[in-house]
Amino acid sequence: MTLYLLRHGETLWNTQSRFQGQLDSPLTPTGIAQADLAARRLAEEIPNPDCFELHISPLGRARQTAARVAAFIPLPAKEEARLIEVTIGSWDGMTLYEIDQEHPGALDGTDAFDWYFRSPDGETFEQICARAKSWLADTVSTPTIAISHGLTGRIIRGVYLGLSRREVLTLPVPQNGFYRLEAGRADFIE
Repeated sequence: MTLYLLRHGETLWNTQSRFQGQLDSPLTPTGIAQADLAARRLAEEIPNPDCFELHISPLGRARQTAARVAAFIPLPAKEEARLIEVTIGSWDGMTLYEIDQEHPGALDGTDAFDWYFRSPDGETFEQICARAKSWLADTVSTPTIAISHGLTGRIIRGVYLGLSRREVLTLPVPQNGFYRLEAGRADFIE
């Protein structure tokens, strides 16, 4: 399996530390530059992309990034719902401060990596892992470029590598490059 996994470029809500979940905000000028840079680097990495499929999350920020990638790698995009960002339910669109103000104590005992799964109506870690495993199983025989999100991409890489929950949740989620998943490895390409 050869899989290139990109995170969308920086968004307005990323700059505000607002968790988007399955809501959306547009790419910033920095995010557009990040998407263009990743696309150029990806085109260098894959000089003959004809055998690849392009799978994208249906959210606007991923579609906007995919449009930038298509300028360098002209593949038809296939929206893939399993690549959508993890939802934290009614907390989507909020900052940690806002969550703490509206739900005092709900984040007690959490850290920067596991608070997502404290939402009373969001996805569970097990649900997103099942979604990632299902998608990976369906793409194993087709070279694929995928454009997804921070937390979902983190979990896809962790599932692929067979990491523990804690290891998965502490993986980095950069927007200035992409990961190549191949031969049991996940290599970051800047």
